[in-house]
Amino acid sequence: QLVVHVGVSGMATTVTLEKCGHNVGYKGLDNCRFCPGSQCCVEGGPECIDSVIDMDAVCGRVSALGLDVTVTISKDAGRYLCDFTYYTSLYQSRGRSAFVHVPPLGKPYSAEQLGRALQAIIEEMLDLLEHSEDKINCQHEH
Repeated sequence: QLVVHVGVSGMATTVTLEKCGHNVGYKGLDNCRFCPGSQCCVEGGPECIDSVIDMDAVCGRVSALGLDVTVTISKDAGRYLCDFTYYTSLYQSRGRSAFVHVPPLGKPYSAEQLGRALQAIIEEMLDLLEHSEDKINCQHEH
């Protein structure tokens, strides 16, 4: 139904829902000292692919639950491993992917807090997906 990726960002101070993945602009070397020569994920692919999940709605729903974790939205996962993974997943799944950035443990959230937040996020994503399935299938048949 849905692929959900979670990545740690040393810069994050909130749990961040990524709206889209980007195809071009990959210039930094990864941990294995690799960077695609074309500086893109999929040659000839669209510049940006949005998730079929309405991240604004997920953010609003999860925030309304009163968890002790702040959830925010982003349109740029960083043109590094997370963005590369997200774009590739969105491309292969026809938009049926999500990416959530979390801060490092203890900065400021505990594992338990992050676990509860991620569970709520995934439950809300699946609920939205279930209630918008006809609309999503129609968009991807053309």
